[in-house]
Amino acid sequence: ISDEAGRLERMLADLDHLTISGAATPSLRFEELDGGELARAAVERFALERLLVRVVADPGHKAVDTPVEERLALAQIAFAEVPGVEVSLEPHGRTVDALEALALDDPVFVIGADELASFLAWKDPQRVLDLARLGVGTRPGVAQTTLDDVLRLIGRPDRVTVFPIPPHPISSTELRERAAAGETLAPYVPVAVAAEIVRRGLYRSG
Repeated sequence: ISDEAGRLERMLADLDHLTISGAATPSLRFEELDGGELARAAVERFALERLLVRVVADPGHKAVDTPVEERLALAQIAFAEVPGVEVSLEPHGRTVDALEALALDDPVFVIGADELASFLAWKDPQRVLDLARLGVGTRPGVAQTTLDDVLRLIGRPDRVTVFPIPPHPISSTELRERAAAGETLAPYVPVAVAAEIVRRGLYRSG
């Protein structure tokens, strides 16, 4: 479950169009910085009027090098132009615990295909499905056979909705390397996000 709290793209939407996301990644993650392509796709797919992005304060199970204040600030900038977005801290480091505490009415938890691939390693995945439906944004990079295997093992097709999102023109690893080398991140992330990374000296080597 090393990646469970590690992505900003984890979101859920209740029947009143509320979404929540969790992030604790210490490294540069495209989904954190590209203005929320998955978030935008989810807003459109599920007709969301309100998007709540949650940054996990302390994931517990993994070390986080970037202070939570900086992760929160980047999230606020990255999602500033996504309609109806609200960014705040999430005190729970596991999805099932966050869902239990929120007690939403039949929420949809939106994740990327790479997260679905590791879903069965999450804490109490069947309870997650009891508490929320899954919305899975797919793009090239995760084998369809892997996703099919996970969906078969989950065994609850009524609790999973799959939808496409645009592919990235550059990988997260390449973007992180550019940031570490002090190279420009344009046009891969919003200008405001790139400027904030430079201002804070984030992800620089040495």
